[in-house]
Amino acid sequence: MSQRITNLAYLSLGSNIGDRGAHLRDAIARVQTTGKIKAISSFYETEPVEFTEQALFLNCAVGVETAMAPEELMSRLLEIERELGRERVQKKGPRTIDIDILLFGNMVVNSAELTIPHPAMADRRFVLEPLAEIAPAMVHPVLQKTVHALLAELPAGQNVWKL
Repeated sequence: MSQRITNLAYLSLGSNIGDRGAHLRDAIARVQTTGKIKAISSFYETEPVEFTEQALFLNCAVGVETAMAPEELMSRLLEIERELGRERVQKKGPRTIDIDILLFGNMVVNSAELTIPHPAMADRRFVLEPLAEIAPAMVHPVLQKTVHALLAELPAGQNVWKL
């Protein structure tokens, strides 16, 4: 019997349309189809960044142990977004659900379809606060800093409220 190799992937989930909490809980339930959920952060209410003229987001981080390859996981996450009504109308605009791969073990992936670690994660409090709750010692494989250290280095701003 061969043992499938698994990796611990960390995901960021966000919603700012409709019942945001229900969208996050539904997405987390569907993420279980990709592997075994190892950790779920608290939910955080966060201010939108970049495109700021929209409703507040609800965000969380999830750690999932998966045997999927990074591209296969991303494909399934995009499918989950579609199942939950995600429409890509406006870049960085309002959405029922957004699921990003932040980290995938200590892998670095740079392809046309996928970049891991997530290229903007180190600049986003709404990503780092929930991630630091469940994986503070996880090391960013490019920056070689822990999630906790990245969070501590963020400048003031980007309000995040733990619920």
